[in-house]
Amino acid sequence: MAAAMELTVNGESRRFDEDALSVAGLIERLGLGGRRVAVEVNEAIVRRAEYGERMVCGGDRVEIVHFVGGGA
Repeated sequence: MAAAMELTVNGESRRFDEDALSVAGLIERLGLGGRRVAVEVNEAIVRRAEYGERMVCGGDRVEIVHFVGGGA
């Protein structure tokens, strides 16, 4: 069984069963799959094309912003 990891996601400590996840996997685990999001890992922006390759590991700080439509 893989060791669990802790990440800080949007300022909140979160624990995951995996010892590493891709950004795409993290987005899915957080229930944000299919939404338009912007992701930053350890203060570096991750391009959408890299979501499947870019791994996050224990101790990483992740910021995820999802866009909400609307207008005045």
